[in-house]
Amino acid sequence: MKSAGTLPEEPEMTETQSVGKALTADPLRGTADKESARGSEGRTLNVFSHGMLVLWAVMVVMPLLWAVMTSFKDDKSIFTSPWSLPTSLNFDNWSRAWSQAHMSEYFFNTLLVVGGSLFGTMLLGSMVAYVLARFDFPGNRFFYFLFIGGMSFPIILALVPLFYVMSNTGLLNTRHGLILAYIAYSLPFTTFFLTSFFRSLPTSVAEAALIDGASHTRTFFQVMLPMAKPGLISVGIFNFLGQWNQYMLPTVLNTDPDQRVLTQGLVELAASQGYKGDWSGLFAGLVMAMLPVLAAYIIFQRQVVAGLTAGALK
Repeated sequence: MKSAGTLPEEPEMTETQSVGKALTADPLRGTADKESARGSEGRTLNVFSHGMLVLWAVMVVMPLLWAVMTSFKDDKSIFTSPWSLPTSLNFDNWSRAWSQAHMSEYFFNTLLVVGGSLFGTMLLGSMVAYVLARFDFPGNRFFYFLFIGGMSFPIILALVPLFYVMSNTGLLNTRHGLILAYIAYSLPFTTFFLTSFFRSLPTSVAEAALIDGASHTRTFFQVMLPMAKPGLISVGIFNFLGQWNQYMLPTVLNTDPDQRVLTQGLVELAASQGYKGDWSGLFAGLVMAMLPVLAAYIIFQRQVVAGLTAGALK
């Protein structure tokens, strides 16, 4: 029996009720707890993403560094201690690959072919993309999707008919014939990329130039083309990488030993080893072919990123 003056005992609160009462009594504490939980999740995500980036960087950079390091070793050290640093820098590997393996001739041919094809691809691709992006005419969408279809067409299916076409027109085993093949190979992607970029540019600037008396040609070359510089640099880098590393087209269309490009020269250098392998010269030639690509990307990496994101930011 409880006395009349004794108050009834309150039931014990569960843990959930206690937390809810605490949050009701102090709402700022609940907000702080939520912010702390979000912060911990963000830190965990950052650690995971940075760890994956570091792992990816190691996977990409280590083979490049190993190739550069191996190019300064002698043949014996390459097999006896492949992961150790070279005891001495054998620059004669580079001179031997440059002169005796004819890498200088292959390098010169590649510069001519890639330089001419890159100029033609960027000029024709930018003009076609500007017309498709700025002018409405019958068949506009048909030609646009035709270029997109060209991106999905496997080049290997066109090698045999392309070989006979080049042979019948007298373009086989010539630099200008290989330049035309490279342009045709790179034009669909260039047109697709630049069409989207030209559509993102403001039309008011072009209209102002036309009102001031500028022709369409002058408006394109002096007004719109400078505005599209980030996109031109981005697609130019991609075309340079693809054309510099192209192997299938020159192998089929360029069988003259005097007209070989770098990719053919490296394969020839590796295949001509025979029973005596000049592996140090092979790695030196490989690094020679790799350096222009790395230099181009290092110099223009900011422009590439800016060009890729410009269309999305406008």
